Amino acid sequence: MKKIWKKVEEVPDIDNKIELIQEKYKLGRLVSRVIANKNIEEKNIEKFLNPTRHDFYDPFLMPDMGKAIDRIVKAIEKKEKIIVYGDYDVDGITSSTIIKRFMQDRGIDVNVYIPNRINEGYGLNKDAITKIANEGYNLIITVDCGITAIEEIELAKELKMDVIVTDHHEPGEQIPETLAVVDCKRKDNKYPFRELAGCGVAFKLIQALSIKMDINEDEYLKYLDIACIGTISDIVPLVDENRVIAKLGLMLVKQTRNIGLREILKLAGFKEINATTVSFGISPRINACGRMGHQEVALELFLTKHEN
Repeated sequence: MKKIWKKVEEVPDIDNKIELIQEKYKLGRLVSRVIANKNIEEKNIEKFLNPTRHDFYDPFLMPDMGKAIDRIVKAIEKKEKIIVYGDYDVDGITSSTIIKRFMQDRGIDVNVYIPNRINEGYGLNKDAITKIANEGYNLIITVDCGITAIEEIELAKELKMDVIVTDHHEPGEQIPETLAVVDCKRKDNKYPFRELAGCGVAFKLIQALSIKMDINEDEYLKYLDIACIGTISDIVPLVDENRVIAKLGLMLVKQTRNIGLREILKLAGFKEINATTVSFGISPRINACGRMGHQEVALELFLTKHEN
């Protein structure tokens, strides 16, 4: 494999910036240099160092978020059958968990479909769509997939199902023609941050639902532990809103009430809980389930409410 070396552009007047950051924020020179090298605007340094729950952007700035929320609320009010269609990796499993648990806590019955990596592969497939239609579902919400599933979504529409796409992958030349496509990598995106993981988009969906349904913010913030696991595992840049999710989420992971997450932390045996714990203690175990075709085991782990 041929290596391509790229020289990082030098930040103008970097030594002066390092000294200013050191003095103002009482940091060591190494951390100050990292911040200076990232060329973070001064107004955003405090957010980078100490993010809070107030640092999340308005979820309704995301493409089609309003349309997605209106359709979900309608489905809830009419007691329609809703299914979340996810992916078998950590990002997909955590994305599915976030929406399923949030709905479950509201007394709303939502099921989850995770394709088998060995037999079905990644993303939506026509056999799964047909099976879901035959089981009487009215609404499919994709998480961490769907942005390129043009034909599969057309089939879902033919089978009288509505589809909401929530994804974070790059779209192709065409995006699915469906009632809502929530993806910040769309060309017409106006959301301030485009590097969320799939679970980050799922988290923004329940944030928007909470605002629409006038639910206390603690009821969606409590899922930051799960969102944090998916965000770190998906190796997205830990800056801006991803950093808020990771920083606040790790604080919750340390005292998590999620039984499955608590048990896997015990099994991993790390003395400290940080990004390394997630990357090397949790992610490989969850990903292994999907790779071996046992994706439902990983999902059940995060969804279980039983100690044994």
